Amino acid sequence: MKAGQWDPKSQKVVVSDIPKPSAGPGQFLVKIQSASLCHSDLITAMRPDYPVTLGHEGVGYIETIDPGAEGKGFKVGDAIGFNYFIGCCFECEACMVHNLWCETGKSKLQGFVVDGFFAEYAVVDYQNAVLLPSNLDMSKTAPLFCAGITAFHSVDSCELKPGEWLAVIGCGGLGQYAIQYAKAMGYKTIGLDINDSQLEMAKQVGADAVFNSLSNKNYAEEVKKLTGGKGVHAAAVYSASNAAYAGAPSILRIGGLLMVIGIAPNPLDFISTFDLTTGKYRVKADSTGIPQRMKKAVDFTGKHKIEAAVDFRKIEDLPQMVEDMHKGKAEKRQVVIF
Repeated sequence: MKAGQWDPKSQKVVVSDIPKPSAGPGQFLVKIQSASLCHSDLITAMRPDYPVTLGHEGVGYIETIDPGAEGKGFKVGDAIGFNYFIGCCFECEACMVHNLWCETGKSKLQGFVVDGFFAEYAVVDYQNAVLLPSNLDMSKTAPLFCAGITAFHSVDSCELKPGEWLAVIGCGGLGQYAIQYAKAMGYKTIGLDINDSQLEMAKQVGADAVFNSLSNKNYAEEVKKLTGGKGVHAAAVYSASNAAYAGAPSILRIGGLLMVIGIAPNPLDFISTFDLTTGKYRVKADSTGIPQRMKKAVDFTGKHKIEAAVDFRKIEDLPQMVEDMHKGKAEKRQVVIF
């Protein structure tokens, strides 16, 4: 079968012919329908010294079920999406926080240290799977299983009431999902980015206002004016830039919430213990989380028919897709259809 892999010897993405996998204990073999490129797929530091199939956002159809995965609410032919940490126990105290920290020490990240989803077939631990709502376009749903679920959890955890203001800092794929979820929950949204084309996408998916935080030096004052002179109730940062985080407190009202999502390269050195203890603002963080949290996000997405803006590609395009993302040319989620 064809698979898009990171080749450590050549230090580049290649499309290879590799054997079709088989479902291991407690796993499904899934015929991948589509897989999408996430910005974290560009990280090469944690990869092993042998080729690994890329991709951790995917959807597909169950082809075979290992006996250890039978009777779990799934059948051959089901359309499913899935999380991407395998080998963990899914039950320990640490797994109830994040599967990365499984107490067995056996957790592995698909698409990074073991084969992921840019392939015609992949294996999925049954605990990671969730049935897809029938009204979602499967070809546009792969990004839900990292970007979308992360965005849903972050908005859902912002402690907002309908009519309150959420600033979405970073209006790429996650930010566009976040705006749609926020609007469906009844919140007012402001999109901030340094890229005008991303801000245009933010407006298209429903942002009430947008500001270019690079070219508009007065954006913080304008945000406060728009929000009754006080600032937003919550600011969620989907950018991986330290500069994006550093600007967030300036648009928060007193007691507002800073939601940490984007993984910045350096610590957030602007955070002051004095500001936190006196309640100037609060800090929370979220992520794709554990499989037990997925259903709420997936069901909400189906109910409101929330979809990512995507460009459809072929597996042979994966090296160019990665290059385009490196250069900041990918304005929509890049999805490979199999």
